Amino acid sequence: MRIVLTSHGSTGDIYPVIALAVALQRRGHSVKFATIPHYQEEIEAAGVEFYPLCPNWEQADLAYWMGRLNKIRNPVYQLREIYVGAKAYIPEMIARMDALMPETDLLVSSYLFPMNKGIADRHGVPFATLAFAPHVIPSPDFPPENFPAPRWLGRGTRRAWNRWLWTTANAVVDRTINASVSDALRAAGLPKVRNFFSKPAERVLVTVPEKYFRVPGAEIDGRFRYVGYLRWQSPENDALDAELRAFTADVPGGKVPVLTFGSMVYENSGAWMERFIRAWPRDRKIIVQRGWAQFPQFGDAEHIKILGKVSHDQLFRHASAVIHHGGAGTTASALHAGVPQIIVPHIGDQNFFGSEMERFGCGQRLKKAVWPEQLHHALDRLLADPARARRAAEIGRDLRAEDGPANAIRELEAFAAEPRRAPAPV
Repeated sequence: MRIVLTSHGSTGDIYPVIALAVALQRRGHSVKFATIPHYQEEIEAAGVEFYPLCPNWEQADLAYWMGRLNKIRNPVYQLREIYVGAKAYIPEMIARMDALMPETDLLVSSYLFPMNKGIADRHGVPFATLAFAPHVIPSPDFPPENFPAPRWLGRGTRRAWNRWLWTTANAVVDRTINASVSDALRAAGLPKVRNFFSKPAERVLVTVPEKYFRVPGAEIDGRFRYVGYLRWQSPENDALDAELRAFTADVPGGKVPVLTFGSMVYENSGAWMERFIRAWPRDRKIIVQRGWAQFPQFGDAEHIKILGKVSHDQLFRHASAVIHHGGAGTTASALHAGVPQIIVPHIGDQNFFGSEMERFGCGQRLKKAVWPEQLHHALDRLLADPARARRAAEIGRDLRAEDGPANAIRELEAFAAEPRRAPAPV
């Protein structure tokens, strides 16, 4: 098959799609990855054909928009901000995606870009989406995240209540997106976004392991299929590995805590690091990844090692625990590493993943506002509980045996082979 994959955002939105692209090519399919030029080098280094979409943003532009999202607490308003930022580029993006469709047998898009469904539909191309977090799956057996589920209601009444909540959530999100981009969609001849949660596509691949994340016994629509993690890592650096071994050589077990907040942005990262350095014990080593926040190195803090971009799999081999923001990709990496976690949620679905790590018994949450001062106390509590370390190791062993890309390919091949109607005349 000739397959087009598309996604936008941070590396957590890009790397899983690279993993899927590589696996599809090994299976014999022809693949193009359509996204912004910022990720071209990494996509082509993986041996995947890159197809450029606008905007041609650099790292500073991406960090600017992520910084804006970090200031917004309401997830619906965060979603609106994404589409407001994208609105000016949507006509060109649609035109470039349209140009691909005549030679495409299957289009697979990130969940956050539902306008791609309209593009695929008018060309008669099968359309599937990738959902990196499972809490977007509607069910009468649980409500949307952060909505109440009164247990005192009878089962039938509670299911009706949950259905109403999901219908309302659909309407609110659809209205939010359309208020931002409906003019651009109409100008391109595309319909408004409808049923963002319940019917984003005829096939939705949920890229987390069903064993751990699916609510037992919950009813979900058959279009949603759990496939497991799709993981891709940047190349490892042998010299850095030696450097990290030297840094941790005098620590019992040779492992230290690792802090990484990925694509999260801080207005004054230096001030946050100063707070952290003042509170962190000088006789205790820790590794901090700069991330998009660009946390600075201070010369008198030799017990704190600051690193730039590095493979999480390589970095987390040196970790006694991982402190992170709860992004889907970083959570997956920490789970695969098999070490306990502290999650400091910043935006979006990160609080969901933090709560899930608590439910799994391998981690705990810490509020963003106080992490610099309270992190070492939280780590003491986490590492003092051997049950969490055992649970983390057990999950890590389990996940390293799964093959998410292979599961995803089976689902996509079966979906593409299903009979479907011819496209409506344009």
